[in-house]
Parts: sequence; structure tokens; C-alpha cells
Amino acid sequence: MVKKKRVRLIAEMARKVRAYRALKNQPRESQKYALDYNTMTRPHTGKILPILAWQDVRRENRLFSLLSGLRLFGVGRLFTRKSWLTEHPGAPSYWQVTKVKVDYTAENMDHGRAWGILTHKGKQVSEVKEIDKVMYHDWRLVPKHEEEQFKLYYPVPETPTRYVSYPPLLRAMILAQRQKAGLGKLAEEPILPLKRDVLLSKDYFRNREKEREREEGTAV
Repeated sequence: MVKKKRVRLIAEMARKVRAYRALKNQPRESQKYALDYNTMTRPHTGKILPILAWQDVRRENRLFSLLSGLRLFGVGRLFTRKSWLTEHPGAPSYWQVTKVKVDYTAENMDHGRAWGILTHKGKQVSEVKEIDKVMYHDWRLVPKHEEEQFKLYYPVPETPTRYVSYPPLLRAMILAQRQKAGLGKLAEEPILPLKRDVLLSKDYFRNREKEREREEGTAV
């Protein structure tokens, strides 16, 4: 006979109360990412921002600092980042905001969570997902009259496959094999392509082995 599990109602209620208190005592994002602009430290953790970030922190804005001043909290608008504009200026990268959940307990309602569609280097790489790094101080709003121009992207054709020289020992072996075959110095310099179009599978090596046996003949 299976012994029935004893339900301890008071212990279960105490566990739920402890879990609720732990969740309630967790710092909000407005407290966790609060910043003292005079000392460049976060009061909650006491960490100092890197010196290289001080200039952007004073001049640039966080994402919710821009969203809080827009109609409908910027839903439907395009937002990019300074780092994206610097790293690849020819290919647009931006988020199109589709949903915003504001933390109304923040003083200026400049904290919360946002979702959108990411376009990276001119290509839409994902469906709707949560926007990350919203607390970074390098977000920029794309003006409404410049959105169509900002979205334009003309892809650059792919560069041709590049080649490199073989290692010295392998190069010497290939040249010796060519010389043995009677090609001599008329053959071109052996080069190794960086891009391989052949799928290396068991059938590929099996066919190569059969071709080699066919060329060399059967051993007597």
C-alpha cells in the first residue's frame, strides 16, 4: 500500500510567504541601474563606470529616456545605437519598437522593458523579441522624416574566394608529385582556397579512394 504524502499546510504557506518577500525585496531596475552623474557610480552596487564611458553617459541617452518623451512611448518608431553607426555606417541597424512595459514607480518613468523587431546590417534577423541593453547610454531616435532614407540598404556584392599558399612541407610534396608525373615547372604554383565548396562526407572520401585505385591500378 502506497503511503499518502502528508500535506503540511503551514509549512507550505510559510514557504510561499518567504518567496513573496524575497521577490518583493528585489531591487527594481530604476534602483539597480540608477546612476549618480557627479561620481559616475551606481548607488545600488557602488560600482564606478569605466572612464571611457563617461563622455557618452553625459551626452547620450538611454532607450527609456527617449521613449518616455514620445507619444505612445515610441511604439512603431525606429531606434539605433551610436556603436552601430560607428562600426558599420553603410548598413543600417535598428530596432522597431512594438511593445513597451513602463515601470511607473520610476521617478521619470524612464525604466521598464521593451520589445521590437531587430534589423542588423540591413537584414531583419529576428521576430519580435525583448530589446536588450536598454540601460546603455548610446541610444538614438531616428527622426520620423528620415526613417525611409535610413532603412535604404544596397548590399555590397560578396568578395571572391581568396587563396593562400600551402605550408612549405606540403608545397614541397605537391611539387615533387607533379615533377614525378612529368609536369615539371610548367604547372602553376599550388594555392589553397580559403572557402571549400565540397561537403566532406564519407561518400566523398570513398569516391576519392576509388578514383585513386582506378588511376594506380590493382596491385599484383
